[in-house]
Amino acid sequence: MGATAATSLFGLPAIGQSRTRISVGALRFTSHAASFVAFERGYFEEAGFDVDFRFFQAAQPMAVAIASGDADYAVTAISGGLISLAEKGAIKVIGGALSEEPGIYGQQILASNAAFEAGLTAPAHLEGRSFGTTQAGSSFHYMGSKIAAAEGVNVKFKPLQKTGAIIGAIKSGQIDAWSIVPHIAKPLADAGAVKIIGSVADYLPDYQVTTVFTSASGASEETERNIAFLSALSKGAADFNAALVDKTAGDDARDDMVRLIHKYVYTDRDYEKAAPSIINGAMRINEGAAMNLTSIKDQIDWFKSEGLVKDSVTVDTVVDASYVAIIGK
Repeated sequence: MGATAATSLFGLPAIGQSRTRISVGALRFTSHAASFVAFERGYFEEAGFDVDFRFFQAAQPMAVAIASGDADYAVTAISGGLISLAEKGAIKVIGGALSEEPGIYGQQILASNAAFEAGLTAPAHLEGRSFGTTQAGSSFHYMGSKIAAAEGVNVKFKPLQKTGAIIGAIKSGQIDAWSIVPHIAKPLADAGAVKIIGSVADYLPDYQVTTVFTSASGASEETERNIAFLSALSKGAADFNAALVDKTAGDDARDDMVRLIHKYVYTDRDYEKAAPSIINGAMRINEGAAMNLTSIKDQIDWFKSEGLVKDSVTVDTVVDASYVAIIGK
């Protein structure tokens, strides 16, 4: 099925009369809001689904859950683990989600206060510094490596497994630097816990940060289900972008969106304290789940250059481009 044909089916009604129960993997990030909106506003239900969310603390375990059948869909960054599982025929990317876009406040590069005071005031000063990641081959590893290469410096990557552990490490000065989505970066900086020293978009301006993926068998055998899922997700993304990114929906819509997201993100904070962080984290989510293949290819090429995945891996190994519109080829 070609991208045009698939996209034209996004208006399909629900799959039959009874709803299909599916499990959706997510992180408690504003960047995963399309899934939350689709659930809360009934778009998944209209598409024929009963949805259970499975929450993770890193990208690679989510890929494993898809491969094992513990989750049906997931939205997260491309990682070495995801690519390796795709190479083994276990999973397939079928759509795009979060993306960097010029003019939109995106992922930020952080320095610990101790490192900043010692001269790490810009990415060009990263030479010899430690950079936090979850695991080798994570999106943090990719971003840090691309930033270092652009600046002609060497960094030491420190894998800490979970986002929360990285936050603790940079606040305490156990690591020198990190890059992360704005709903985490800006509150940390505003609280004086870290310093912002640059933007990821300056180095990766069209970075396809997260993607939508499913099992390889599901990608090939569950066409109608996948189209219905992507349609519902796309409606959620459109609402999110209008309320918080393009800001065309008005103040009431913005406030409603923030309250909706607060059910899933910063749930340990009062709404008044959580709202600014959620608003600050509003990056573009691809409408129509469109994918930037140029960015995805760059990521795959980097993983290959680092010896993290096999040289035989291609974009077609990882991506089923038949479901959505393609940006860049």
